[in-house]
Amino acid sequence: MRRRVALAVVVGFGFVLLAAGCPGGEPGPDGAPPPGGGAGGVRMRFLALGDSYTIGESVPAKDRWPVQLAARLRAGAPAVAIGDPELVARTGWTTDELDRAIDEARPRGPYDLVTLLVGVNDQYRARPLDETRPRFEALVRRAVGFAADEPGRVLVVSVPDWGVTPFCVKGGRDPATVAREIDALNAMERAVCEAAKVRWLDITPGSRRAASDASLLADDGLHPSGKMYAEWAAAAEPLARAALTSR
Repeated sequence: MRRRVALAVVVGFGFVLLAAGCPGGEPGPDGAPPPGGGAGGVRMRFLALGDSYTIGESVPAKDRWPVQLAARLRAGAPAVAIGDPELVARTGWTTDELDRAIDEARPRGPYDLVTLLVGVNDQYRARPLDETRPRFEALVRRAVGFAADEPGRVLVVSVPDWGVTPFCVKGGRDPATVAREIDALNAMERAVCEAAKVRWLDITPGSRRAASDASLLADDGLHPSGKMYAEWAAAAEPLARAALTSR
């Protein structure tokens, strides 16, 4: 009888250990939210790729547009069980620098939603479009790969027009030239996205309102403020919901 009781205790203790080791408690080794969403079920995963506009240069982390987007998805109706985004982004990165950074970060898919916003630093460094295009195409392909090869789960955001900012004038750049180059860059990126069948969000026209509304810019006079990022997140929300339901 004592042996049976002891065996039951051991088995029960082993069950506790197994339960404690199940997903749903601590984040995974890559920093991703735990797969278990508690009562809400499995938590969806979100990867955001980009440069200063994705990392939110000069604004608090909570004001980054991907972070605001995730919060809107969780708070909206119907609510979406999605974690805050994993970010592979840094101020100043060009398309090729982002590509190398992805190699180093080694994000582990599949992700339910992948966003990409990059290219402004290629334009700033006066790189020809025919050099930027194949690098951007490669990034779009990588984004689709992270989304389990489902293009509908990828959302690409256009490059804002920094030519309307005080930084542009102080730096001696011509706003009209910057605007033309940004438009050409976005036309190329949109064509790539259409060919790849990924989702496209054009926030560039709205970014030009910063020419007359300083509240849309951060204190550095170049990057968007949390207010502008909130507008991007609001515009991205229906596309992100559509992407998540296309799974």
